[in-house]
Amino acid sequence: MTEKQEKILEAALKLFAEKGYAAVSTNKVARAAGVSEGLIFRHFTNKEGLLEAIKQQGMEKAQSLLGSMVMREDPKDVLRGILAFPFNIDKEEYHYWRLMYALKWQAEKYDHSMSHPMRKIAADAFKALGYADPDAEAELILIIIDGLATAELLRRPQNMEAVRHTLFSKYEL
Repeated sequence: MTEKQEKILEAALKLFAEKGYAAVSTNKVARAAGVSEGLIFRHFTNKEGLLEAIKQQGMEKAQSLLGSMVMREDPKDVLRGILAFPFNIDKEEYHYWRLMYALKWQAEKYDHSMSHPMRKIAADAFKALGYADPDAEAELILIIIDGLATAELLRRPQNMEAVRHTLFSKYEL
């Protein structure tokens, strides 16, 4: 990816996260990135192409994270890794995650495929630990993670460490 393409994606991500995808034009992205609007069309075709490129970058990071979880042999380590996710959101990636959480309410724009592998990884870990309903536990974990990530991204609660401790204690991790 060229330096200009990266600048375009960074500008688009920031604007989409701060103002909302629907409120941002390719012209605004071009001005923020310091490039011509035509360059956006050349590299990304349209605004939807920009969004797809941003989502693709995020999916690559998520797949790397999921890959490291799968490599863990101890199912408790797997669950620790999954549960730690919302507590370890890098501030550098807040724009990306804010955008993804905003897009959840726009079904045609949101890609639910990331939750499927994580659900399976969690269910396999719960099954290995002998839980009665590993699928339900995995779904519960994803719901908890979603809520915690939303809280972290939107309001930065003061007691997140206490919440983390309580959550890890609940699953004896």
